[in-house]
Amino acid sequence: MENCKNCNHEAHCPETCMWCMCKKCDCSVCDIPTIYVGYDPREDLAYRVLKYSAHKHTSGPINIYPIKQDLLRRIGLYRRAWTLGSSSLPKPNNDSDIQHRDIFDGKPFATDFSFSRFLVPFLHRLEGWALFMDCDMFFRSDPLELFKKYNNSKYAIYCVQHNYSPTEIIKMYGNEQYQYSRKNWSSVVMYNCGHHGHKNLSVDDVNTKPGLWLHNFLWLEDKDIGKLPEEWNWLDGHSPAKLSAKNVHFTRGGPWFRGNVWEPLTDQDEIYAQEWEKLKDEIESK
Repeated sequence: MENCKNCNHEAHCPETCMWCMCKKCDCSVCDIPTIYVGYDPREDLAYRVLKYSAHKHTSGPINIYPIKQDLLRRIGLYRRAWTLGSSSLPKPNNDSDIQHRDIFDGKPFATDFSFSRFLVPFLHRLEGWALFMDCDMFFRSDPLELFKKYNNSKYAIYCVQHNYSPTEIIKMYGNEQYQYSRKNWSSVVMYNCGHHGHKNLSVDDVNTKPGLWLHNFLWLEDKDIGKLPEEWNWLDGHSPAKLSAKNVHFTRGGPWFRGNVWEPLTDQDEIYAQEWEKLKDEIESK
């Protein structure tokens, strides 16, 4: 890793940088498949396990960038406002866990990357393919398989098209569980960043449009949305146990919350939780 020549932030190539969006060069580093991970400082451990699992299973070089809200705000790409809203739920003990509500539609949201995830096409300079993932996941298979198999240029994005309605009313940090259509579709997304459909999305839209408009990909036509197999976004407590996950998503919280807001609902949840904990132990032993 080096520092960008323009903004001095850490970059895989000093001639190009996702943060200042300086011009992409022709070096081999810039052609490496890139994964953008939604980052929340409260879940740094989850991010580190995901990153470790990706490098452990990949068959070739990959770039992995955390999407950090504080940095996006400093460089002016993200300015979305929020407020602390009332809740019928018990008040958390920690100020950082107080219910955040989007200022535009008043709906609750839980993580730092709830909306900044939709900046990926712009962070990738509106060209090529890039993968977005929530941080509460880990790979059990080669992430490059996604780039090799799911790259039909007619699609603006690929995602697992879950029919998912969580039963919990409280999620991590004591936040309200908000039900909406296409829930979790936006948690793993292969972006065809240069697709003409993304001309209907702007940085201003990411900062001002209601959350449902973004999470339902309403800037795209349905025909522009390709399907990923469910094993690439296997949801704990929801996806079938017989389906061998290639990427596990602890959408209800994860084993780093074990004994608090998360417990396994199925035997398969526990098996994958133990796999995650083994990866964590491998990181901590290095």
